[in-house]
Amino acid sequence: MKKFFRNLSHVQIIALGFVILLLAGTLLLMLPVARQDHQSASFSDALFTATSAGCVTGLVTVDTGTTWSVFGQCVILVLIQIGGLGVITIATLFFLLFRRRMGLRQKEVMSESINSSGIGNIRRIAGDIFRGTIVLEGCGAVILALRFYFGYGFSLPRAFFVGLFCAVSAFCNAGFDLNGSFSSFQEYSADPVIMPVLIALIIIGGIGFLVWEEIREKKFRFRLYSLHAKIALITTLILTLGGALVFFFLERNYSHAGQSLPHAILSSIFDATTPRTAGFSISDMSRFSTGGMLLTMVLMFIGGSPGSTAGGIKTTTIAVLFLFSFASMRSSHSAGAFRRRLPRESLSKAAGVFFVNLTLVLTSFFLLSVFQPNFSFTDLIFEAFSAMGTVGMSTGITPYLNTGARIVLILLMFVGRVGSISFGAALMEKKAPPPAMDPYENVIVG
Repeated sequence: MKKFFRNLSHVQIIALGFVILLLAGTLLLMLPVARQDHQSASFSDALFTATSAGCVTGLVTVDTGTTWSVFGQCVILVLIQIGGLGVITIATLFFLLFRRRMGLRQKEVMSESINSSGIGNIRRIAGDIFRGTIVLEGCGAVILALRFYFGYGFSLPRAFFVGLFCAVSAFCNAGFDLNGSFSSFQEYSADPVIMPVLIALIIIGGIGFLVWEEIREKKFRFRLYSLHAKIALITTLILTLGGALVFFFLERNYSHAGQSLPHAILSSIFDATTPRTAGFSISDMSRFSTGGMLLTMVLMFIGGSPGSTAGGIKTTTIAVLFLFSFASMRSSHSAGAFRRRLPRESLSKAAGVFFVNLTLVLTSFFLLSVFQPNFSFTDLIFEAFSAMGTVGMSTGITPYLNTGARIVLILLMFVGRVGSISFGAALMEKKAPPPAMDPYENVIVG
């Protein structure tokens, strides 16, 4: 067994960790005690729910609040927390808690799991991630619990459990909620406390652990940040505020019809935040305009930042593609930002991530259309983008999917969480470069 694990690459260990997590979650959710009616859940529902929770997606075949018991909801909560932070991150935290020495291999795997470029300070980073997560989720849980208790008449135990569940789900960009009837947060869309707290947790969880570190160390001295942190923060700001502005004008006669100006502004900001990649919903997706649906799919495809709880191709990927495309249009020999030049390797990786993810979405959409020909083009393509980006938003067709379509989404959620490029590397990774390479030859492009 030790020899087996020694022969695995870092990415393969991460992928295997997620597989073990999802299988354990499936078995626990199949126990009769996990359901409110004390009946054993079907393997399909249990596997789909465990995968969606462990891959912090939020797509569900059964309603979380009315189907699963408190035990089942706790299992889902643990899956969300472990899936959000990453299996390897949690394992590293156990090393720290029990004061076990971390070997070089453990540090390398941890570094790979959070997209860190170095391993020298990985123990400190893991500790900071743990403490930051506890503080942020704890603060969010307390605020939400108090709001549910004083504003909506929840009992105190229920208020704190729902507050904790929603805070963890928002921070981990999971999209699970306990509000019942697949309604997500539509009932609270105008709430001046709940909505801002959820938005803040989603954004903080989605900017990446390494960006946290820079903000902690360098405070708000933006000029001292690394290029990665600057691009991640600026791109997040543009997507959030720009997306909110577009949603405000697109949806004023559709999903935001009849809302007051403050309510419409709050809804627009939430609509721009939740597709990257929280998955909560405050509006009936069937009421969205065509432009609003398209923008939502674009935001789901982009997702959050590297090394975060979010999915998608990542903010830095789309930023690198934009910078190189802009440089190409100007016939510039290099691309960069903030007086720093980007290496060509960044373009190669960004193009690979974009192409692989788009190919997976389109392939999955084709398979979904084969398994479920009775559903519309929009419903199926939206479901594929949601699963690939580990978002969890849906037009409402998820509970009615057949077994074949569910398997497609399960695989897509898993690949979307582990990372399409990482997943491919896990299957095809080579230990050493080839001794000889093919000669160059030019190809006309464009």
